[in-house]
Amino acid sequence: MSQHLLLILLSLLSIVFLNPISASPIIQKFKEAPQFYNSADCPILDPGGDDDDDVSTKPIFCSRRAVHVAMTLDAAYIRGSVAAVLSVLQHSSCPENIVFHFVASASADASSLRSTISASFPYLDFAVYVFNVSSVSRLISSSIRSALDCPLNYARSYLADLLPPCVRRVVYLDSDLILVDDISKLSATDLGRDSVLAAPEYCNANFTSYFTSAFWSNPTLSLTFADRKACYFNTGVMVIDLSRWREGEYTTRIEDWMAMQKRMRIYELGSLPPFLLVFAGLIKPVNHRWNQHGLGGDNFRGLCRDLHPGPVSLLHWSGKGKPWARLDAGRPCPLDALWSPYDLLQTPFALDS
Repeated sequence: MSQHLLLILLSLLSIVFLNPISASPIIQKFKEAPQFYNSADCPILDPGGDDDDDVSTKPIFCSRRAVHVAMTLDAAYIRGSVAAVLSVLQHSSCPENIVFHFVASASADASSLRSTISASFPYLDFAVYVFNVSSVSRLISSSIRSALDCPLNYARSYLADLLPPCVRRVVYLDSDLILVDDISKLSATDLGRDSVLAAPEYCNANFTSYFTSAFWSNPTLSLTFADRKACYFNTGVMVIDLSRWREGEYTTRIEDWMAMQKRMRIYELGSLPPFLLVFAGLIKPVNHRWNQHGLGGDNFRGLCRDLHPGPVSLLHWSGKGKPWARLDAGRPCPLDALWSPYDLLQTPFALDS
C-alpha cells in the first residue's frame, strides 16, 4: 500500500471517529408557514407577555378551552407531520388556541425535531415529550409490516402518562394525514357519561380478520367481545378523555393484551389490535368524514385508492403508500395531489413566492 493511499485512509477514519453518526438526523429543510390568526369571536386563552423560556408553563397548555393535539414526531415522518400541522392551523377558526403535544422516542434527536417545528411554525404553542421506548419494546411482537413494529407507534397508548395531568382531553393524529375542516369540531365530540375514546367506526369491515384463528378458537378469549357490538376503528384519529383513561388504567389493560400476544399469537397487525381488544364496541362513534383512511393502500403494495362515499373533513394515507414518497418517485396517486399543497419541503431549486 502506497504512503499516499495510507494517508487518505487515515483521514477517512478520523472523520468517522471524530464525527459519529447521530440518531436519525433531519436532513430535510422546510419553509416557514404563514401565521394564521383567530377569528374575532375566539376566546383569548393566553394573554402573552410571558418571557419564560419554558413554553409548557404558559397557561394555554392547561386550558380546557384550548384544542390539544397529540402527534408522534420522528425524522422518517417529519415531512408528513409538518404538512399535518399546517393543515390543522389553516382550517381552524381559532388557530392561536391550538396546542400541539409531540412525542419523540428517547433515541431521536429531540432538539433537532424541536428546531424543525419552530422554524416552520415560530408562533406555535407546542412541547416535545420524550418517550422511553424500553417499557414497550419488550412487549412488541413482529407484525405483517416492519414499519408497524416501531415502538413510537405505541406511544398513543401512553399519552395519559406523557402529557401533563392538567390535559384532560386530546385529539390524537397520525402523521400521514391532512385536515380540511376545523379541528375544534372534532375535539368537541360528546363522549357521553363514560366513554373514554371517540373515533369513526367501520362495522362493515370483517372484524374477525384482525385476530388469528388461535384467538377465535380459544374458549375464553373468543368471549372477549361477547357483551359488546365490536366494530373496527382506525387508531390514527381519536378523541381521548385522558382523565378517564388514567382513572381506568387503560395503558395497563393494553399492555396486558400485548403480554398475552407474546405468549400466544392472537393478532398480526401491530398496535391496532390491543386497542380493539380494549375499546371495540365501547367507543363513541364519530362521523366517517373525520377519517377518510386507507389512502395509502394496503400493507403490502400501497396501491392507489379512491375516497369513500360522503363528505370529507380529514384525509388519511394509512397503509404502505405515503404521498410524499410517491410524489418524489414520480408515481403519485390521484389523491396525492390533495396532500401536495400542504408540503412545506424546501427543495434546492424552489423560488420564494
